[in-house]
Amino acid sequence: MSKIVKLVIGLAIVAGIAVVTNPSPERHRDQIKSQLSERSTLSKVLLVGPLTAFASNYHTLGVMSYTTVNERTVSIGAFGVVVVLDKGED
Repeated sequence: MSKIVKLVIGLAIVAGIAVVTNPSPERHRDQIKSQLSERSTLSKVLLVGPLTAFASNYHTLGVMSYTTVNERTVSIGAFGVVVVLDKGED
C-alpha cells in the first residue's frame, strides 16, 4: 500500500473519530455553566453561567462545534472536549 493511501485512510479514521466524539449542545452548556460559576463568587450568585448557557447558540461543523452569544464565541469543542473561552479570546 502506498504512503498516500495510508495517509488518506489515517485522515479518514481521525475525521470519523472527530465526528463521533463531537460535543453535543448539552455538553457545551454544562461546561459553560460550571466554568463561569467557578470564576468568581459574584458570577455564581448572579447565575452568570446558567444564563450564558441558556442564551448560547450551538453551531456544528461536523468535526468540531462551538457556541456563541451575541456574535461572540463562548466555547469550542472537538474530540469530546469543550473549552470555555475567556473574555479576551475569540
